[in-house]
Amino acid sequence: MAKPAHELSGRRGARSHVKPLIRPSWLPESVWPFQTFGIGVDDTMIAFTDVGDHDCPALLFVHTGMWSFIWRDVISRLATDFRCIALDAPGTGQSSPMPASSITLENSARAVNGLIEGLELENLTLVVHDLGGPAGLAGAARTPERVRGIVAINAFGWKPAGALFRGMLALMGSGPVREFDVMTGFIPRLTATNFGVGRHFDRASRDTFRAALGHDGRRAFHRYLNDARSCDELYARISSALAGPFAKLPLLTIFGERNDPLGFQPRWKQIFPNARQLVVAKGNHFPMCDDPDLVANAIRTWHAEHVKS
Repeated sequence: MAKPAHELSGRRGARSHVKPLIRPSWLPESVWPFQTFGIGVDDTMIAFTDVGDHDCPALLFVHTGMWSFIWRDVISRLATDFRCIALDAPGTGQSSPMPASSITLENSARAVNGLIEGLELENLTLVVHDLGGPAGLAGAARTPERVRGIVAINAFGWKPAGALFRGMLALMGSGPVREFDVMTGFIPRLTATNFGVGRHFDRASRDTFRAALGHDGRRAFHRYLNDARSCDELYARISSALAGPFAKLPLLTIFGERNDPLGFQPRWKQIFPNARQLVVAKGNHFPMCDDPDLVANAIRTWHAEHVKS
């Protein structure tokens, strides 16, 4: 039986700064059956969930902008065969609030690296979504020898280019849109619907997903989008990793049929010609929520066939 993270001791005592977090009132166990832990990274607390047997291969789930509730259903299906770790980026979910100037993809990447090193993860597979692509890849690039595979789910891993891509980031990352969302909550409301994460969510799950996206969380979401246009050093580090230590890694891409307007999946195929690619029928931006059984089975099968242990 797997031991809870707080009962384990790292080879060098790395886990001594891992603490179980008190479950907030808005996070009922009935919809989030996992214990959440906190780990210190750069003087802030990063919340993470660690589910499954620690002797199994590790999957590190990285998303930046919303929070790790988006991974719930796929983690539930994979935890029998994998150790599944998902974190809330700085300033989001159950992680500590951050000053506006600290809501950057670089700090999200540092949180990813801090978790990898703090939990002494080895032989891990990155599972990244959306802005978790650049944050996860840049964070893992600091310890590339620990990574054995990459799963990109509606994610990118390069500097945004082109008027459509950069214009979308500029609009959604702008102050007026940010503050309008703070006042109205239109992004959490839209994201909780069938169009977003909610296709298989019941009312309690949708309410819980939205509960974590308060004023600070919504501001963080938009600030991450704004920062994605300008973090050149982070994209340079990713580019070096993709051309260097990550170049030979197996890659699985999973995209929703209805949500790849910028051609991210073909771009991944150009970088990784041997990539396995899956399109989720009628899927949108969160294919792991649209069809968690299909996505979990695809990751399980691909990992067994292509990822070195």
